[in-house]
Amino acid sequence: MSKIKPFQAVIYNQEKIKDMSQVVCPPYDVISPAEQERYHKINQYNFLHILLGKDVAGEDKYKRAGDYFISWLKDNVLKYDEKPAIYFYSQQYKVKGETKTRYGFISLLHLEESKSSLFVHEHTRLEAKEDRFRLTSQVKANLSPIFIVFEDRKRIIQRTLSQHIQGKTPFIEVTDDEKTVHRVWRLDEPEVVKGIQDSLEQEDIFIADGHHRYEVACAYRDQMRNKLGKNSNGEENFNYVLTYFTNTDQRGLSIFPIHRLLRLTSNVDMNEFKLKLKEFFDVEEVKDKDRFFFLMHKAGFSEHLIGLYKDKKYWLLRLKNVKILDKMISDKPKEYRVLDVAILNYLILKNMLNCNLDDKDLIIFSPHADDFIEQVNKNPTYMAFFLNPVKVEQIIAVARKGERMPPKSTYFYPKVLSGLVVNKFDKESA
Repeated sequence: MSKIKPFQAVIYNQEKIKDMSQVVCPPYDVISPAEQERYHKINQYNFLHILLGKDVAGEDKYKRAGDYFISWLKDNVLKYDEKPAIYFYSQQYKVKGETKTRYGFISLLHLEESKSSLFVHEHTRLEAKEDRFRLTSQVKANLSPIFIVFEDRKRIIQRTLSQHIQGKTPFIEVTDDEKTVHRVWRLDEPEVVKGIQDSLEQEDIFIADGHHRYEVACAYRDQMRNKLGKNSNGEENFNYVLTYFTNTDQRGLSIFPIHRLLRLTSNVDMNEFKLKLKEFFDVEEVKDKDRFFFLMHKAGFSEHLIGLYKDKKYWLLRLKNVKILDKMISDKPKEYRVLDVAILNYLILKNMLNCNLDDKDLIIFSPHADDFIEQVNKNPTYMAFFLNPVKVEQIIAVARKGERMPPKSTYFYPKVLSGLVVNKFDKESA
């Protein structure tokens, strides 16, 4: 059973903030140091000042974030919305020239009731969780939503769009740096809210993005319950997590691959390496970059293929026999074994290159292939591996088996903007 509820969001006061594009930002974990600097300079009230503060000698950046949050509320830069609502959210964007729109809604998800019907699919890292926990403890709020997909068997999103949203003006509309248009509407009529709650109750839900935020929300809830003891009724806002819900409709849902840039700790003889690869893969060199990525994309529909770039050369690595995986990854279910990222990790990185996959200094992750090509060209100690995107059906299948994908397996696009709506745990601490 998935239990959700409306909430009285903290939002920017648009009487004071005339240009919302100056204050919203992407989620903290997709922002580079250069982008962090830029967002901090755009506007003194940009949400990143709270979400991802700068490291300054002698200052506690987490306490500073909490102080900003309180002062912005007191100065009426941020304010509480008029009343509790579920927030319907559309994102209109372009992928390879095609215009798409993803629809969803933002509400609070109860952490206790969510256990039986909520599935996770990705491993998390301790360092990131510690960082977010310290921030949550200071601001006493969910600053960014977790991202959930569900199959929407009762067509909640489409019915809500056609019956309650179309023809109405959003109260937030902002275009981000990537030209994605974000629109937000309030749904506060009791019968509409109850219809969404009832329809979602029997759905299995899957965390697509925000696994760290979800686990931090659970840890913070546990801390607060221990602190309050018998005075906790299980319905305080810290028992919920801010959540964006969207369905698995392929027309609006885009998943990008996350590629790997490997820092080699010793010299690799490419001729010897290719001989090793040929034990498991058909290896094909492709001269042209555009054709290389075209062939990768085409093969992604029907076979297991990994791309490799080194010494200004491109190679396609086609898995010869999927049964190899039964031996190499025997401790995982089939749904996990056939993931391209699992094939890369087990057959190539661990088996051939003896990589420690937990070494965060060894592998860099990014959806931007061209950046990795440029870095490999500049530095002979780098090697790049390219992947096709994971399909949403694979995410669901792996999660239903109780398994988690390797970290950084999926990149859902576009990201949900941070700073649109915030879940403050209690007004008294504001």
